[in-house]
Amino acid sequence: MPKETNELKSMVNLLRQGATLTDLSCPACASPIFKLRSGKLWCAKCQKQVVVVKEGEPTPKVTAPLLLSKLETTVLAKIQDIESKIQQENDPEQLQKLSNILSTLLQNLEKIKKMKTP
Repeated sequence: MPKETNELKSMVNLLRQGATLTDLSCPACASPIFKLRSGKLWCAKCQKQVVVVKEGEPTPKVTAPLLLSKLETTVLAKIQDIESKIQQENDPEQLQKLSNILSTLLQNLEKIKKMKTP
Protein backbone atom coordinates (compact mmCIF):
# COMPACT_ATOMS: atom_id res chain seq x y z
CA MET A 1 0.00 0.00 0.00
CA PRO A 2 1.44 3.43 -0.91
CA LYS A 3 2.76 5.55 1.95
CA GLU A 4 0.34 8.38 1.10
CA THR A 5 -2.61 6.01 1.50
CA ASN A 6 -1.41 4.97 4.97
CA GLU A 7 -0.97 8.60 5.97
CA LEU A 8 -4.47 9.46 4.76
CA LYS A 9 -5.93 6.47 6.64
CA SER A 10 -4.11 7.61 9.77
CA MET A 11 -5.62 11.10 9.41
CA VAL A 12 -9.11 9.66 8.89
CA ASN A 13 -8.69 7.44 11.96
CA LEU A 14 -7.67 10.45 14.04
CA LEU A 15 -10.81 12.29 12.99
CA ARG A 16 -12.96 9.26 13.76
CA GLN A 17 -11.43 9.11 17.23
CA GLY A 18 -12.48 12.69 17.92
CA ALA A 19 -9.35 14.59 16.95
CA THR A 20 -9.78 17.96 15.29
CA LEU A 21 -7.82 19.44 12.44
CA THR A 22 -5.89 22.58 13.39
CA ASP A 23 -4.57 25.42 11.27
CA LEU A 24 -1.01 24.38 12.14
CA SER A 25 1.40 22.33 10.08
CA CYS A 26 4.18 20.02 11.20
CA PRO A 27 7.58 21.74 11.27
CA ALA A 28 9.24 18.51 10.12
CA CYS A 29 7.02 17.46 7.20
CA ALA A 30 4.47 20.30 6.69
CA SER A 31 1.58 17.87 7.16
CA PRO A 32 -1.56 19.12 8.94
CA ILE A 33 -1.52 18.93 12.74
CA PHE A 34 -4.40 17.34 14.65
CA LYS A 35 -5.49 18.15 18.18
CA LEU A 36 -6.27 14.95 20.07
CA ARG A 37 -9.01 14.68 22.69
CA SER A 38 -6.26 14.79 25.33
CA GLY A 39 -5.26 18.23 24.03
CA LYS A 40 -1.96 17.02 22.58
CA LEU A 41 -1.00 18.09 19.07
CA TRP A 42 -0.20 15.19 16.72
CA CYS A 43 1.31 14.80 13.25
CA ALA A 44 -0.33 11.87 11.47
CA LYS A 45 2.44 11.66 8.89
CA CYS A 46 5.38 11.62 11.33
CA GLN A 47 3.37 9.72 13.96
CA LYS A 48 4.75 12.04 16.63
CA GLN A 49 3.55 14.58 19.12
CA VAL A 50 4.15 18.20 18.14
CA VAL A 51 5.02 20.82 20.73
CA VAL A 52 4.33 24.47 19.94
CA VAL A 53 6.62 26.97 21.63
CA LYS A 54 5.96 30.63 21.02
CA GLU A 55 8.92 32.95 20.64
CA GLY A 56 10.15 34.23 23.97
CA GLU A 57 8.40 31.51 26.00
CA PRO A 58 10.39 28.95 27.97
CA THR A 59 10.56 25.47 26.50
CA PRO A 60 7.73 23.39 27.96
CA LYS A 61 8.46 20.51 30.33
CA VAL A 62 6.96 18.15 27.77
CA THR A 63 10.18 18.29 25.73
CA ALA A 64 12.09 16.29 28.38
CA PRO A 65 10.07 13.07 27.89
CA LEU A 66 10.29 13.49 24.11
CA LEU A 67 14.05 13.95 24.31
CA LEU A 68 14.42 10.95 26.60
CA SER A 69 12.37 8.78 24.24
CA LYS A 70 14.51 9.83 21.30
CA LEU A 71 17.67 9.20 23.32
CA GLU A 72 16.37 5.78 24.35
CA THR A 73 15.74 4.89 20.70
CA THR A 74 19.27 5.97 19.78
CA VAL A 75 20.86 3.96 22.59
CA LEU A 76 18.82 0.87 21.64
CA ALA A 77 20.00 1.21 18.04
CA LYS A 78 23.62 1.45 19.20
CA ILE A 79 23.17 -1.62 21.40
CA GLN A 80 21.90 -3.50 18.36
CA ASP A 81 24.91 -2.32 16.31
CA ILE A 82 27.36 -3.46 19.00
CA GLU A 83 25.58 -6.80 19.33
CA SER A 84 26.04 -7.40 15.60
CA LYS A 85 29.72 -6.52 15.82
CA ILE A 86 30.21 -8.86 18.79
CA GLN A 87 28.72 -11.75 16.80
CA GLN A 88 31.20 -11.17 13.97
CA GLU A 89 34.28 -10.47 16.09
CA ASN A 90 36.87 -13.14 16.96
CA ASP A 91 39.69 -11.01 18.36
CA PRO A 92 39.58 -11.17 22.20
CA GLU A 93 40.89 -7.61 22.55
CA GLN A 94 38.20 -6.22 20.25
CA LEU A 95 35.57 -8.33 22.01
CA GLN A 96 36.63 -6.80 25.32
CA LYS A 97 36.32 -3.27 23.89
CA LEU A 98 32.91 -4.03 22.41
CA SER A 99 31.76 -5.60 25.68
CA ASN A 100 32.81 -2.48 27.60
CA ILE A 101 30.90 -0.27 25.17
CA LEU A 102 27.86 -2.54 25.44
CA SER A 103 28.02 -2.42 29.23
CA THR A 104 28.13 1.39 29.18
CA LEU A 105 25.22 1.58 26.74
CA LEU A 106 23.14 -0.76 28.91
CA GLN A 107 23.89 1.35 32.00
CA ASN A 108 22.84 4.47 30.11
CA LEU A 109 19.66 2.77 28.93
CA GLU A 110 18.81 1.88 32.52
CA LYS A 111 19.38 5.50 33.60
CA ILE A 112 17.15 6.79 30.79
CA LYS A 113 14.36 4.40 31.77
CA LYS A 114 14.62 5.52 35.41
CA MET A 115 14.39 9.16 34.33
CA LYS A 116 11.31 8.44 32.23
CA THR A 117 9.34 6.94 35.10
CA PRO A 118 7.73 9.54 37.37
